[in-house]
Amino acid sequence: MEIKNKKIGFVLTGAFGAYSKTIPKIKELVKKGSEVIPIMSFNSYNLDTKFGKASDFIDEIQKITGKEIIHTIQDAENIGLKRLTDIMIVAPCTGNTMSKLAYDIIDTSSTMAVKSHLRNDLPVVIAPITNNGLSRKCFEYSHIT
Repeated sequence: MEIKNKKIGFVLTGAFGAYSKTIPKIKELVKKGSEVIPIMSFNSYNLDTKFGKASDFIDEIQKITGKEIIHTIQDAENIGLKRLTDIMIVAPCTGNTMSKLAYDIIDTSSTMAVKSHLRNDLPVVIAPITNNGLSRKCFEYSHIT
């Protein structure tokens, strides 16, 4: 898929440790000619963590995209209604967000953005992220008979 001149919704969820790898991807999309519409979950938009201040991430993303970040359920619902996006990327996508999407739980700006986008039968790319402890435990338990 050619990404030049595409309107890409880019959803960041609460995997704060991955932002140092994710935000440069947003910059790369913009550099390649995409219009990136940034969307952040409530936690990613509001919480300061050991990985940085929310306001710093917000400022950086808005500077890169030239757009205000969508961060409320009400604003995210407009994505599909106004056909704002051609493709939606959820990166990093936490297990919490993935499970909510799988069970159609629409209670955050992130899940509403995806649901609203999908109303138009358009593609969604999900980049899952989890911690090593979870994957290690899942592997260990998979051998139990």
